Amino acid sequence: MKKFLSLALIAAMLLSCVVLFGSCDKAGSDDFKLGVICLHDEDSTYDLNFINGVKEAQKALGLRDDQVIIKRNIPESNACYDAALDLVDEGCDVIFANSFGHETHILKAAKEKPEVEFCHATGTMAHTEKLPNFHNAFAFIYEGRYLAGVAAGMKLNAMIEAGEITAEQAKMGYVGAFTYAEVISGYTSFYLGAKSVCPSVTMDVQFTGSWYDENAERATANALINGGCVLISQHADSMGAPSACEDKGIPNISYNGSTQEHCPNTFIVSSRINWAPYFQYICEQNMNGKEIATDWTGTIATGSVVLTDVNTAVAAPGTVEEIAKITEELKNGTRHVFNTANFTVGGAPLTSYKADVDTDAEFVKDTEAIENGVFFESKHRSAPYFDIQIDGIKLLNTNFG
Repeated sequence: MKKFLSLALIAAMLLSCVVLFGSCDKAGSDDFKLGVICLHDEDSTYDLNFINGVKEAQKALGLRDDQVIIKRNIPESNACYDAALDLVDEGCDVIFANSFGHETHILKAAKEKPEVEFCHATGTMAHTEKLPNFHNAFAFIYEGRYLAGVAAGMKLNAMIEAGEITAEQAKMGYVGAFTYAEVISGYTSFYLGAKSVCPSVTMDVQFTGSWYDENAERATANALINGGCVLISQHADSMGAPSACEDKGIPNISYNGSTQEHCPNTFIVSSRINWAPYFQYICEQNMNGKEIATDWTGTIATGSVVLTDVNTAVAAPGTVEEIAKITEELKNGTRHVFNTANFTVGGAPLTSYKADVDTDAEFVKDTEAIENGVFFESKHRSAPYFDIQIDGIKLLNTNFG
């Protein structure tokens, strides 16, 4: 009788597994494979951040090395499509690409291979294409950049109090890659974070026209420093800007990871998207026979937006405590990065703004983004769409010349 009851219990457990996951064989499957396409390799801080996220998720899920295939240095061209098909042929169940320009090529592969799930970071097309096996993902990184901006503003205040600069000389420089909304959203949130504690701050932005060009990023940082910028940050992927700052003794806020080891005298803090939660999520969803969200957006609360440890040897006193306080305010909704009361456009407050959310060839602005005095970034899709030029920020170039 006991043996009979045990068998019945086992059968019930198996039935429960099928109901929950579609198939027990699929959940935790030994033959599951994840394929990852990276624009560059570990020499790029951007790609290294993704690769580290993959490895962290792999460890959490107990995946073998042969269940994770990473293709490095895949350009934003048809080579991405070819790489995706190679990963399909290698048996990958989920394929992920990490660069904006990969999207059209990944989408093409997704249409041809409906049995495979395709995921893409920073993209804009999933919610309009409505393809069941094509997905976009991003995070509220603008909140991380805002917090890094607070650290920058506090450093400027400390420099003013020490007599190193005047309040009028509190000018930051920002090395940007392209004039995409993602970059605009990033440098604007960084500036607003600094302005929240240092009201006199201004910022110059210069673009390189490349995500990864160490020489151009170094030259751009030097040009900004020579133009009177006393603190530098970046949305570009090499060590060019941080190295220039270390050489010149200029405080630096980096991106995608700490540069303290190489820049101990100038590095303050860095924000980054932690991609490990997303990689774990898409693997688990697929292994459990569940759908992957069309547009997934990570937050501080999900552990997807993080800051490195503050370099207290360079940062202003009290920076760690201030960041912790404002982090809680962002989490509980008592502070909003793009509160329109905190910036103007052409000298006037902004009360309404149509954002280009739905992807189309004409870039038609189609969605009201301001609600109750707040521009809600990444609410209507995961990828940023804040593309407003606010007062206090000066663009030195837009043609990358």
